[in-house]
Amino acid sequence: MKITPFTALAAATLLASLPAHAQNADRKFDGVTQRDGHLEVRTSDGSYLITPYSAGIIETTFVPKGESADPASHAVVLAPAAVKTTLKQKAGAIEYATPGLTVIITKSPFRIAYAYKGKPLVAEKRGYIHVTDDVAKGSKDINKGEPRTLEAIEFALDKTEALYGAGSRAVGMDRRGYRFTLYNKAHYGYGEHSELMGYTMPVALSSKMYAIHFDNPQTGYLDFDSRKDNTLTYEAIGGRKTYQVIAGDSWADVVGNYTSLTGKQPLPPRWAFGNFAMRFGYHNEQQARDTVNQFIADDIPLDAIVFDLFWFGKEIKGTMGNLAWDKNNFPNPQAMIADFQSKGVQTVLISEPFVLDTSSRWQEAVDKKVLATGADGQPLAYDFYFGHTGLIDIFGAQGKDWLWDIYKGLHQQGVKGVWGDLGEPEVHPTAARHATGSADQVHNIYGHQWARLVAEGYQRDFPNERPFILMRAGYSGTQRYGIMPWSGDVNRGWDGLQSQPEISLQMGMQGVGYMHSDLGGFANPVLDNELYQRWLQYGVFQPVFRPHAQEEVPSEPVYREAKTKALAREAIRLRYRLLPYNYTLGFDNNQQGLPLMRPMLYEEPGNAKVRAMSSTYLWGKDFLVTPVMKPGATTADVYFPARSAWFDFYTGEKQAGGATRSVALTPDHVPVYVRAGAFIPMTKVVQTTRDYNTRQLELHYWHDPSAPAGSGKLYDDDGLTAQAYEQGKYELVRFASKLQGKALSLRVESEVGQHYQRPERAIALTVHNVTAAPSSVRVDGKIAVYAWDEAARLLTVDLPASAQASRSVEIAL
Repeated sequence: MKITPFTALAAATLLASLPAHAQNADRKFDGVTQRDGHLEVRTSDGSYLITPYSAGIIETTFVPKGESADPASHAVVLAPAAVKTTLKQKAGAIEYATPGLTVIITKSPFRIAYAYKGKPLVAEKRGYIHVTDDVAKGSKDINKGEPRTLEAIEFALDKTEALYGAGSRAVGMDRRGYRFTLYNKAHYGYGEHSELMGYTMPVALSSKMYAIHFDNPQTGYLDFDSRKDNTLTYEAIGGRKTYQVIAGDSWADVVGNYTSLTGKQPLPPRWAFGNFAMRFGYHNEQQARDTVNQFIADDIPLDAIVFDLFWFGKEIKGTMGNLAWDKNNFPNPQAMIADFQSKGVQTVLISEPFVLDTSSRWQEAVDKKVLATGADGQPLAYDFYFGHTGLIDIFGAQGKDWLWDIYKGLHQQGVKGVWGDLGEPEVHPTAARHATGSADQVHNIYGHQWARLVAEGYQRDFPNERPFILMRAGYSGTQRYGIMPWSGDVNRGWDGLQSQPEISLQMGMQGVGYMHSDLGGFANPVLDNELYQRWLQYGVFQPVFRPHAQEEVPSEPVYREAKTKALAREAIRLRYRLLPYNYTLGFDNNQQGLPLMRPMLYEEPGNAKVRAMSSTYLWGKDFLVTPVMKPGATTADVYFPARSAWFDFYTGEKQAGGATRSVALTPDHVPVYVRAGAFIPMTKVVQTTRDYNTRQLELHYWHDPSAPAGSGKLYDDDGLTAQAYEQGKYELVRFASKLQGKALSLRVESEVGQHYQRPERAIALTVHNVTAAPSSVRVDGKIAVYAWDEAARLLTVDLPASAQASRSVEIAL
């Protein structure tokens, strides 16, 4: 790609438009050298190493004098590419440019700024500095109230840009104005607001369509202009002074580039898109069997059952660390697991990183040097809610091998999923020492390393299987290990529900596409049927459908009263009907980093009115969803993006884009709309995804004169094989529409991998919003029989079973 150098006028304009702040007044420019694929900028107090990874990603590391660069990153997996760059020197400034990003280095006063395709993004303010820890702003969370000196990197912000990121929080979509603690910490029973939760990340995203990722896991803070002086500051107790600036032409590009940098999420097993039975918890085998059988009796689809800590102990306290079946209450677990699997139901078990000194494995863990230690080198034991405990050191070979051997043994019994709970870790004394650092140095990557342990164990010992890894703590890039994170122990109340879309939307923007909630809420024994119904209806359109709660009020729909059960059943059955669409979202996430839930920013990045919106969001590209968040509501305000017309998924009513409208609510679903010109592949309901296939496909197309062309796709494989797409064990079906005058043409094109057999497939096609009977319909060139429903404005036509790669439907309207 040819690089066009900035003209002197363009460069002057760009510099003038960036925030005009000098950096650290004592930092002086000393020289610049380009070598080995990076630019070294020498200053009076150190060196900047600037490395392009691609046209949209540049990494900057500051190395203070007397220190050496630390090349190790826990987040980054992308290798710097041989990106074409230009270096242009002129009086007072240096420009280092890729085809996308440009770094502008002003010599005096010294300053570094970034632009993308001529558009200013962000500039260092004082750059690398030292700051005093501010106890009054939450620092005691990581420092016991004692002030200390932190290393910081400071940037200048525009007055108007909105900020996103910093991991899992509930403060509103625009997070500007907060100083966030970077210390993974559970928040039990939170509701509408939570400033610190179990999955923090050192990444900031801007409404100007760029991201800055601070590549250092050590504990600290991310200040999103809390002092109201247009400053973004990253602060840490130590470690790398490295950040990456990521940009793109769209939000899909920005997040795609970020996930290229930190790793794409593997496609989960197909059963992960189904319904889960879960509670805290099943005390014995009979309870679990009764629950699975009740789902089948009630004709409610089910794909997995999840066991909480009673599988290894009769009591909540005193047994953590046993990690072996309690044979009194689970006398024959392998037979139980096999029976469940014969019904298409997978088994997932909880595990925690704590080994209590009252557990059956305590002495074994001590003898095998599995646990984190104190200063004396002995296992560090301390009190927390569940008992007197040690913490598994998963940074050392002994701890990793010990824990993986347990998981491997359970897998041999038929267990198909790992639930890692309390992995922040929930209680992590500063005095603890791990194989690779102190507690505060490694705290934020504990969950990251735990997920890695499981993922790499599967790759080594079960290389053909996709792991299922349910955890609530992680770090930048943990998505590449297949983590299915959830938003923690949310309050079972309307306030708890209200925070959930924001949390999932934000995490999707940060590369973590499967963030989801305990449907119905977890904490506190609240029986609110309306809340439960609305939360499950929202759950159809969020990444993992998994009701879970404290057992005093059942989380499973089979144990709710008849009306609630019936509404829950309909929500779950819709989830299964949408499997072809939802599974394809997983494929797009795997290939492109696209979130499953997408904020309005994706649709309208230039619209300031949607910057802080989470009340309405996109499920994939083509569904528009507005969860019902208030009790007794009879109407909801829905924002309809301007670039499309939208159709009510249930009634077919059309809404023009570009406005917020009040719509009437019904008890049986939340407002869901489909984009004009969209294809939505669906299927008949199955009791379990084991019985799912795409041989009988329901294909819905939403026709409208405002959409002269439309597109969609369906991804399919066996639902189980790791890297099926890369191995050529897949089918990718693309749908396209074209409207010319009164002629509507629909195409279906199938691509198969070299190791996959295309099935014979029948397609039941429904074309929505057909206002008059067509004069003719042809399928694959032949006159076809069709039906037209005048009242519903629906045209239906069956495409007979065929293994053809290409199908066509021509409709004369």
